[in-house]
Amino acid sequence: MAKFELKLPKMGESVAEATITSWLKDVGDTIEADEAVLEIATDKVDSEVPSEVDGVLVEKLFNVNDVVQVGQTIAVIEIEGEGGSEVVAPKAESAVESDAPKAVAEVAQTVTAAKTTVEPVISSGERFYSPLVKNIAKQEGVSQAELDAISGSGKDGRVTKNDIKSYLESRGSAQALATKAVEVNQDTTVNEAAEHSRVAVEVQKTEVPKSSDKPAAAPVVASGEDEIIEMTRMGKLISKHMVDSVQTSAHVQSFIEADVTDIWNWRNKYKNDFKKREGENLTFTPIFMEAVAKALRDYPMMNISVQGDNIIKKKHINLGMAAALPDGNLIVPVIKDADQLNLLGMAKKVNDLAGRARENKLKPDDIQGGTYTVTNVGTFGSIMGTPIINQPQVGILALGAIRKVPAVIETPQGDFIGIRYKMFMSHSYDHRVVNGALGGQFVKAVKDYIEAWDSSREI
Repeated sequence: MAKFELKLPKMGESVAEATITSWLKDVGDTIEADEAVLEIATDKVDSEVPSEVDGVLVEKLFNVNDVVQVGQTIAVIEIEGEGGSEVVAPKAESAVESDAPKAVAEVAQTVTAAKTTVEPVISSGERFYSPLVKNIAKQEGVSQAELDAISGSGKDGRVTKNDIKSYLESRGSAQALATKAVEVNQDTTVNEAAEHSRVAVEVQKTEVPKSSDKPAAAPVVASGEDEIIEMTRMGKLISKHMVDSVQTSAHVQSFIEADVTDIWNWRNKYKNDFKKREGENLTFTPIFMEAVAKALRDYPMMNISVQGDNIIKKKHINLGMAAALPDGNLIVPVIKDADQLNLLGMAKKVNDLAGRARENKLKPDDIQGGTYTVTNVGTFGSIMGTPIINQPQVGILALGAIRKVPAVIETPQGDFIGIRYKMFMSHSYDHRVVNGALGGQFVKAVKDYIEAWDSSREI
């Protein structure tokens, strides 16, 4: 008999690990080739790992909820015949290997915490500090609160090099005063020494609440009639992703209304023929996606990511498309090189990704590499929304419900009131790198492409 190592297969670009969610086979079970042995999860996508051979499962090297690296052996299958690959990584060693990065990270965190004694000084909207002043403050251990209390003599009250130097001299004098107060001779009264110490302490006060300190969560009390529901794995991931995004990006929104009457009438004209010819529905989504892709081509600085102090300008326009899952959660499959697709190609891609999302058949690569995201809040009846940016992108566009409303129609003969189909678009963008002008111009470009729709266009 020979033994075959079942390894975690490569699941796409940038996917390096997966979490085991359940074992479908137990030790001793007979397995056929291509039969699923276990289920795994990578970020938001769940999938199965099939066996490559016929045989009997003789060993599981990982448990449920263990994180496994791509290429690691996860199970051993006994097969007929000679040869095969022997197991080289027993379970104990695998556990040590998987825990090693965690241990290293904990040690690094401890070392960093030990080195950090004063929170770094930052410039706020009300107070700007030059790099020179920041360096002096760091070297001398001047806290943010101390620096904010210094009266600046520079332009607009800015703290200059001389200002902080003068403060340091006075602080040194206060420290000497405190020392003298401790060493007062018998002739100095206790009250005088206490006063000297009090002055020194007031000047030297450096304790500041750390920005990383989180306020304690308000206690939640569940009564006997309340139902307690544990969050699903995906729910926990989404929750963390949303909180991380809000803490990372400075969210700001721009809103604009688009007249989609021509698109509404055009779709009604062609949707039945499209359904008969292609066997698929013609929705509004590919039309709007095409407009967004064109606008990103016009404004490439919306198609970026931020890495530290650097901006990464993306070469490809990969549009994320928020889609609903059977359990009510949302997932964001990605349309790669969306600006290279014609309307028919865009429609087929949208339908394919949405269909596979509903059936839980998306692959890890299907949700990787997005550079900008579009979400349709109008599906749920909302006329507008303020979506949270999908990191590491810098923008997301929410499409509101299409409504039939009275509107002013401008014609060469004069203005008239008529019935039009309109839709609000909400653009959330990262104000760290996208200013209001760019954010507004981009969503205005999307509106212009939508309203310039060619009603004679064929698909």
